[in-house]
Amino acid sequence: MANRITINLHHMQRHKFERVAMACQDANERTRYLIILKYDEGKGSTTIARELHCAGSTARRVAHRFLALGEAGLVDGRSDNGQVKVDENCQDTLLKLLDGYPSDYGWARPTWTLELLARQIKTETGLSLHAGTVSRFLKRLRARKKRPKPIVACPWPRRKREQRLREIQQLLAELPEDDVAVYEDEVDIHLNPKIGPDWMRPGVQKTVLTPGQNKKRYVAGALNNDTGQIDYVEGDRKRSALFVQLLMLLAFQIYPWAKRIHVILDNYIIHTSKITQKAVAGLDGRIVLHFLPPYCPDHNRIEGLWDELHDNVTRNHRCQTIDELMQNVHNFMKNASPYPGSKPSLSRRA
Repeated sequence: MANRITINLHHMQRHKFERVAMACQDANERTRYLIILKYDEGKGSTTIARELHCAGSTARRVAHRFLALGEAGLVDGRSDNGQVKVDENCQDTLLKLLDGYPSDYGWARPTWTLELLARQIKTETGLSLHAGTVSRFLKRLRARKKRPKPIVACPWPRRKREQRLREIQQLLAELPEDDVAVYEDEVDIHLNPKIGPDWMRPGVQKTVLTPGQNKKRYVAGALNNDTGQIDYVEGDRKRSALFVQLLMLLAFQIYPWAKRIHVILDNYIIHTSKITQKAVAGLDGRIVLHFLPPYCPDHNRIEGLWDELHDNVTRNHRCQTIDELMQNVHNFMKNASPYPGSKPSLSRRA
């Protein structure tokens, strides 16, 4: 008992240590404050080590530093070890590496690991970092490990692609008052749900019941470039008839007053079929199609609407029939217009 460590805190000091431990962002520093609080409660080193999941020697070392230096002994003693390794230059290097791939630097691996990032940082800056240090630094930079977005390269030369995009932007900037411009695209609705991330309790994995035999519906939509108004039609098949149905809706019901309706769209086959060409010709120039360069979905504004549709309706859905799912689609489309406005309000089931 002669070697038992005794610490007696003033009640004001104890309240301060409790507040600091609760608000502390550094886990090691929080543990040091908790160790002192445990000693103040009269607990021994073995008990403290078991309750805080640390070594008994760690608890005793923290206590002796506190008795010798006071609260200053609870601060990380490594602050006087010299220059901090992870400086601004190292940060810029890490960000540059994240924007590239290991193969860019001669490594025979397609993705980065913590160890590989540490080795390349040493090559670039001369600093030797542990993989754990790289992990903490990535967290500080709010870097995340997520799936890359698959894309297909546009086959057009860069100059031709950029010229077409400039022409579309100029059209929108100089649009006459009696003309309308809309972005158009189609989206597939599957009864078999898209699977996506969701919050779950530790050790529990939610399940999504799939109907088995998939059924599909298709939606062709038009997004007004100026007002954000959304108009759409639904069909059982993604054929030219579905696209023509949308054009007729725009020409005769939505914008009957418009001299011309400019439709900005991709190069999907139903947009260039003979059926579509005949229908557009029959409208006497009221519908003008403006095709985006191939494989440039990021330049079609309505693609963002489809992403939100999947996030709010189709991903992990629990609908057992395609009609039930489509009713949720209709509710979303109604609440989403005008887009983008405030986020679409979510409806509750009765």
